[in-house]
This record gives sequence, C-alpha cells and structure tokens, in this order.
Amino acid sequence: MEPVNFLHYAFVQKAFLAGAFIGGLCALLGLFLVLRRLSLIADGLSHVSFGAIALGLALGFYPLTVAIPVVLLGSYLILKLTEKARIYGDAAIGIVSAVGIAGGVILASVSRGFNVDLLSYLFGNILAISDLELVLSVILSLAVFILIGFFYHDLFATTFDEESARVSGVKTRRVNAILLFLTAITVVLAIRVVGIMLVSALLILPAVTALQVARGFRGAMITAVLASVSSVLAGITLAFFLDLPAGATIVMLNFFLFVLALFCRRVRIISLS
Repeated sequence: MEPVNFLHYAFVQKAFLAGAFIGGLCALLGLFLVLRRLSLIADGLSHVSFGAIALGLALGFYPLTVAIPVVLLGSYLILKLTEKARIYGDAAIGIVSAVGIAGGVILASVSRGFNVDLLSYLFGNILAISDLELVLSVILSLAVFILIGFFYHDLFATTFDEESARVSGVKTRRVNAILLFLTAITVVLAIRVVGIMLVSALLILPAVTALQVARGFRGAMITAVLASVSSVLAGITLAFFLDLPAGATIVMLNFFLFVLALFCRRVRIISLS
C-alpha cells in the first residue's frame, strides 16, 4: 500500500491528529518535569491511572472519564503528602503509586470480565482511538497548552530557581500544584498513545533529547516538540505498515532520536575541543 492511500483511512487521520497534539503536549510538560527532577511523577501517576481505568471498567463507565478526576486526585494527594506529612516527594509518589496499582490489581482479579480491555490500556493502541477520545484529546491538550502559556513565566522561574522565584513574589506552591495537575491530565491523555506502561517514556525522552542539542530553553521546547511529534507520526506509520504495536514503536523511535542527539552532542564537543 502506498503512503498516500494509507492517509485516506479515517482511523489513521484520527491517530495522527490525536498523536500530534498529545505528543507535543508531553514534550512541553516533560521538559519542565525533567529539569525539576520530577520525572518520577509521570510514572507514579500512570500507576494511579491503572487503578482508575480498572475502576471505570468495573463500574461500567467510560474509563478515561473516570481516570481524569481520579488521577487529578492522586496528584493532589502527592502534593498534600509532601506538604503536610513531611514526606519527601519521591516517597509520596511511591505511596500513591502503590495504592493505585494495588487497587487496579484487586479490581482486575474480582472482575474478570474486563481483563482484555484493561490490557489494551496497559500497552495503548492509538490506531483504535475513538471519536470521543479524539475530541477529549484535542480539547484537553489545547486547555493544557493555554495554561502552560498563561503560567509560562512562573513555571520558568520556579523550574530554574524555586527559592529566588519565591522571594521575587512567585506563588511557587500554586505553580507546583498547577504543574502536578497538568501532568495528571497529560498522563491520562498519553495512555491511549503508548499505554500505561510507557507513558513516562513519552514525557521524558523528547525532553532529554532536546536538552542534548538545544541552546536555550525556548530552543529546547521547540526541539522537544518536533522530536516528539515526528516520532509519534513516524511510529504510527511504521506500526501500520509493519504490523507492530504503535506505543512501543513510538517509544523506540524516541529512544533512537535521543541516541542520535547524544551522538551529535559528543561530536560537537570534540570538534570544539
């Protein structure tokens, strides 16, 4: 089949559109998380989403509509555990993550009828994205993009020097809460692209790729978005023609771009020395 004909399929068009929005969103948000050494949050919230999706399937509701409020609640609990219980961030993430995945396992064991559906969310399948999921992906992605733009300066200041940002009047606690909530929404959206097991990779790999080659933060943002969106679109294409799992293919392409960026950085350093 020729690539042009392949693009005529409605399900491919939906996958491309949703993948481009979610891939770009993951790249932008992932850059803030990586620079703040909060990459573990994405992994923790993806585990919470496992329990949330299992709950939605058990109750007979649409899984992602249940996952969004539950994962938002999970991010709020992480924030409160860190602030009120005097627990370090990684420990708070571990607690909420463990509870989320344990709840999902229990629900999966007592409700055997939806195990196959749950597996599809574990590994993702963007080529099977529905119209409702496409609409949710585009609307929520646009909302998160707008919020990132609106709070950009506060996020930037808090990312590079939280103490100085606080002294200069930035409400860093509010900024941290916004970052967590945006991450929660992004994690839920990315589940359909690469699955629960690989969500953190879609947030981390484009960011670390961009940081290898970009000069300046804005350059890193542009590079991360380009790397993420191109890997998503190429991954969907390869998955279709080679009959491969789309989520895993997207992640492997992201890793290839990271290795390529690392190589280019080493070459540049050698040439300057």
